[in-house]
Amino acid sequence: MTKFTFYKRDGVYFGFKEEGHAGFGENGDDIVCAAFSAMTMLIINAIEVAYASNVDYKIDEENAAIELIAYGALPEHEDDDCKRFAVSGLIEAYFIQLNDMLEDYYDYMDVNETEA
Repeated sequence: MTKFTFYKRDGVYFGFKEEGHAGFGENGDDIVCAAFSAMTMLIINAIEVAYASNVDYKIDEENAAIELIAYGALPEHEDDDCKRFAVSGLIEAYFIQLNDMLEDYYDYMDVNETEA
């Protein structure tokens, strides 16, 4: 099972952690894990390259874990309101998408949020 924990502060999404393999299929053929990986890399690349915003992330391939902190979503780190809302909105959109996927893949994923 892949477990997702999204970080919020004062209603603003600014990061997440995902851990574990979905277990939907064999390693290398798991379409659910592949979807998570593709969406996660889209988030990282969009924030870091397209939005040119400060993002820290750690990928631990051995333990199938990724943690992302997008400081550009937080007012104490980013003065540009548009950039802040774009970064936070992207992370929130990922949270919403994963919750939509829960309908069909609840045995393979868990999605939570925490105030951090």
